[in-house]
Amino acid sequence: MKHLIFICISLAVMYTANAQSINNDEAIVRKVADYVLDHTEFAFEGYYNGKTYANSKDIPDTVKVKLSPFVNWGYPNGVLNMAMLNLSAYLKELKYANFAIQHIDFGFANYKPFEERNRLSQNLHYPFRQITTIKELDDCGAIGASIIEISNQKKATAYREFIDKTAKHITEVQERLPDGTLVRSGPYLMTLWADDLYMSVPFLARMGKLTGDAKYYNDAVKQVLNFTKYLWNDNKQLYYHCYYTDMQRNGVAHWGRCNGWVMLAQVHLLNFLPVNHPQRSAIIANLDRQIVGVAKYQSPEGLWHQVLDRTDSYLESSCTAMFVYSIARAINEGWIDKRYASIALSGWEGLKSLKIMPDGQIKDICVGTGIQNDMVFYYQRPTVTNDMHGIGPVIDAGIEVMRLKTMLGNKK
Repeated sequence: MKHLIFICISLAVMYTANAQSINNDEAIVRKVADYVLDHTEFAFEGYYNGKTYANSKDIPDTVKVKLSPFVNWGYPNGVLNMAMLNLSAYLKELKYANFAIQHIDFGFANYKPFEERNRLSQNLHYPFRQITTIKELDDCGAIGASIIEISNQKKATAYREFIDKTAKHITEVQERLPDGTLVRSGPYLMTLWADDLYMSVPFLARMGKLTGDAKYYNDAVKQVLNFTKYLWNDNKQLYYHCYYTDMQRNGVAHWGRCNGWVMLAQVHLLNFLPVNHPQRSAIIANLDRQIVGVAKYQSPEGLWHQVLDRTDSYLESSCTAMFVYSIARAINEGWIDKRYASIALSGWEGLKSLKIMPDGQIKDICVGTGIQNDMVFYYQRPTVTNDMHGIGPVIDAGIEVMRLKTMLGNKK
């Protein structure tokens, strides 16, 4: 009887500790998301006169304006929008979803005056340039994926027009190799960037669900397998940042965030890929292999380095969050074995203790990074607190870790 009482008390203590841990995680994720809400103003600011304009129609032609990073129209904003929608669904609080909706609506309500300025001046640095001028996957893929998600809650003609424009660009306009692999025109002709797997696949996967057309799923699967063919280093068990088709050679770096983009892209695909798709198992096997690969480079703090296989490069927040989210999500959905859980949990603890500040800001996020041919470039990329590349992934990581802890706690 005493043994039974002891077991019951032990289980109660474990359940209580697990619940307290999840509550603490929720408070931290809320702080990150609420910092964004509290520091976002949907308005324009004059570069030189400091004036605030609520509407683009009120901005004189001679005045140059800027937006806060949280209001820009770029792929990190799409990542953040999807994370806010996920948090809204998890917490059942509309304010986070409303942020994403307001962000997209603000863009569509205000881009027209800049469209004419872009046309006349050929200056593509006015706000919301990407709405009318899509040049690369960065301009449309992630933001387009977030608009598909938003369209599940609210319908608008502008939404569908941008979705269809994005689908056309990815499937018919963006440069590809003869085998169908998506590439860029620069900085060198027909260069393959690991980042572009995320800039295309999450949209294609959602487009498959939206339209019911299998061609989008099939293209997304093709991209994952082809990118792996060109970028995977089987010796290091990591992805290179790029592949130069003119030299038939990889770049120099196993950059952290590009490996994060690749892992995220596969998870987003599996979120939507039909269970009976003939290559679903191949995608899961590919994801499993990558997870085992990056796990070998996790630091004692639970974090990952800016250059994954270079321990003298700094510990970087965005790639860590991407790995934590992806691994936790894969376990929660039953794609990989739950024995991987400690990798995600250690990563999350590292983020909480070393990178997420008390006010919800996130330290040590690498800024936007192009490809380069020397390792020094990757070592010296600066970090910015609360850079847009890390906020969405941290929110998503926190959500999936809370789900993971609940799942593991229920199975004790």
